[in-house]
This record gives sequence, C-alpha cells and structure tokens, in this order.
Amino acid sequence: MKNAKTFNALPLLCALLIAAVAGPAAAQLRVVDRIAAIVDEDVVMQSELEERLSAIYAQIEASGGNPPPANLLAEQVIERLISERLQLNLGYRAGVRIGDEEINQAIGRLAASAGVNVEQYISAVEQQAGGYAGLRAQIGHEMTLRRVQQGNVMRRIRISDRELDNFLNSQEGQLLSASEVRVGHILLSLRSDMSAEQQAELAARADELAAEAAAGADFASLALAYSNDSSAPQGGDLGWRNSAELPELFANAVADLAPGEISDVLTSGAGLHILKLYERRGGGEQLIEQHFARHILLTPNQIRDPEQTVAELDGLRSRIVDGEEFAVLAKEYSEDKGSALSGGELGWSTPGMFVPEFEQTMANIAIGEVSAPFQSQFGWHILQVTERRDQDFSTEILRNRARNLLSQRKFDAELQVWLQEIRDEAFVEIKNLPGLLELDTAAQ
Repeated sequence: MKNAKTFNALPLLCALLIAAVAGPAAAQLRVVDRIAAIVDEDVVMQSELEERLSAIYAQIEASGGNPPPANLLAEQVIERLISERLQLNLGYRAGVRIGDEEINQAIGRLAASAGVNVEQYISAVEQQAGGYAGLRAQIGHEMTLRRVQQGNVMRRIRISDRELDNFLNSQEGQLLSASEVRVGHILLSLRSDMSAEQQAELAARADELAAEAAAGADFASLALAYSNDSSAPQGGDLGWRNSAELPELFANAVADLAPGEISDVLTSGAGLHILKLYERRGGGEQLIEQHFARHILLTPNQIRDPEQTVAELDGLRSRIVDGEEFAVLAKEYSEDKGSALSGGELGWSTPGMFVPEFEQTMANIAIGEVSAPFQSQFGWHILQVTERRDQDFSTEILRNRARNLLSQRKFDAELQVWLQEIRDEAFVEIKNLPGLLELDTAAQ
C-alpha cells in the first residue's frame, strides 16, 4: 500500500438515509451502508462484501463443507473485491466495454452447455437471486476482467524462437500429445508487506489445508473459502488442461499424482499452492480433420442489398450443380481477390484458421456438395469441400500450439505478479466494519 498517493475525500454523508422520528425537532440518521474499503478514488461498499460472503456461505453449505471463521473469510473476500475493483477501473480508463451482443453470445453458450435453449435458460435464471439482469451484469463483469487481464499481461510475455525450440526438444515438449488433467488449485498469496511471522503463519495455514484436503475435506469448499487465486469462485477448478498448459511447477507436481490425490504445498513467487488431481484422460496420437475447400464471396453494397446478394449466390450455386466449373465462376464472380485467382481455393484448413461460421459449414457438408449461401463477418459465401483427411500435427501446427501453451503458462504465473503489482501501487484503506465479523453464519 502506498500512502503517499493523493486521495480526494469522499462526502461524509455518503450512503446515509435520514429518517424522521417523533418529536418536533428530533431526527435520526440511520446507516444503510458503509464503506468497506477505499481503493484509489473508488470504494468497495459493505453491502458488496456481505453479498459476496452470503453467496460463498451458501455454496459451502450446498457442498456440505464447514465454513471457515467469518473474520478469515471476510479478509479473503475483501482482497478479491479490491483486486477486481482495481482491474475494472483500469478497464474503464482504457475504454474496455462489453457489448450486448457479446453477452448474448455468452448466454447462448451457457444455455447450450446446460442442454436447453436460450429462452428456457433465461426462464430458469429469472427464478434465481439477481434474475436475468443480474446474470448479464455478472457476465459483463467477468468478461471485462478477462479482457483487462489479457490486455495487460499478454503484452508482458515474449516467446523467442530459441525458447520454443528448446521446449519442443525437451521431454516437456512431448507432453503436447500426452494426457489431459483436471486440477483443483488453492493459492495463498505472499504479499510483499508481510512480516516473517505472517509468512510463517501463512505456511502453517497451507500445511493445515493440505492435510485437511488429504484427509477427505471437500477441496472446492476449501478453495472457495481460502484461495486467493482467480479460480476460487469456481472452487479452485482449473478445468481440463493438457499438462503442458500448466505452469512447470504444477505439471511436475501432478505428474506423480493419482486421481483424487493432493500435492505437497508448493512455493512460487506468487505464494503457496495446493493442488488436487481430479481426473486424467486421453494421450497417444492426436489427429485433426482437415478440409480442402474453395468458396465464392459476395458482399452487399449500395447497388446490391443482402437479399439480392443471396439470390445471386443461389444462382451461381445452381449453375455449379448443373455442371459449370466452380473454379471458373469463382474467378469471374468472387470478391475475395486473394482466392479468386486460384478458383476460390483456400488450401488445407487448420483449426481456428477460419471464422466459426465457415468452419461449421465445412464440417457439415459432404465432399463435392455446394453449400447454401451463408453469412460471415466478411459477407455471404457458397462453399465446396473437395477433399478431407485426418492429419497428424504438422511442424507448423505443433509450433503454433507450443507457442500458445508457453504463453498460457507464462500468463498464469505473470497474472498473479501483475495483480500484486497493481495492488501494491494502489492506495487501499480497509475499514473496520462494526458487526461485519459477527455474521450469523447459521442463517447462511
């Protein structure tokens, strides 16, 4: 915390409600909210803290775990809220805005993963606390955090060709075709202002948590209550990852674990870590399906509206079906000048090479079939796949994947360092909140 930073005093009457009481000159001020923490020129309110605490207690209760002491949990949660507020303010100043369409797409993915349509998903959400508006706000909040983290952390990461070669030539590089693992993670952060005594207390707490987890305590509940990692709201679950996607410290630790086992306490620059290996799957040769495709692109303009564009493509499709050469028509009509000269050919595809609409159409049509017109961000297309093959990873694909994995590994480690840096550089004052630590946990 840097106290030398100038701070503009907030109005003293912020968050007060004046209620009249009996008597000709009597009035009473009733506090309905308090400031929990000052974060630069922003604040975290007690209501935010209590709302987050209540949600965590509810999750712990639903999982059958035992809640930690209220003061300890409050300390963890207020630090998370401070970190989030710092990141959101960085994003706001940088002009980060999440549009309605992005949120709609995220809701569509959530609905699909739940096995229902969007209308059914929204109907179910409306029955929960916060409702649909709360869900949209939460998604926007989380997407903003991810975008701010990506923008600030990825630019700190550099992967040289030599580093890439060394990785691919190492035993670790062979993990690209190894099994995937699903890992749980608890992080206890080591702050730069901690005394030796505080660091010793943190190490003792880590040992206790590792012992509890090894003895069968619910790992997700422990992560939710104690972890400082960004995965804490998900119970510390990092999801399915190839071992090479994990930080080297983690990859080495889980290599010797059987599913269900807990690691020893691990130490890094970010703090103390405890891992649980939930599952392991896959391994062996990895093949991808590639498509050799060609297309014709037409773009609506001032002379030709979207309906006319689709009609013209339908006409071209009919001519191809009737026997005319796709390549000849592509050279004459396609507005994708890069591929038109080669008869619309795009070469062999690789995953992520084209926009999702294009890849979905390629995967769903038969060889030789000409697709119906479909739209992408570039315009309207008709598409034909002339060949398919299952191909082992080429050198180029392997290098791209290795580069992404090394970047992701560095991102996970660098993110915690960056979060600590912005925390250290900020003016933060945590308030003493009367009554907060006497929460009725039995009611929660």
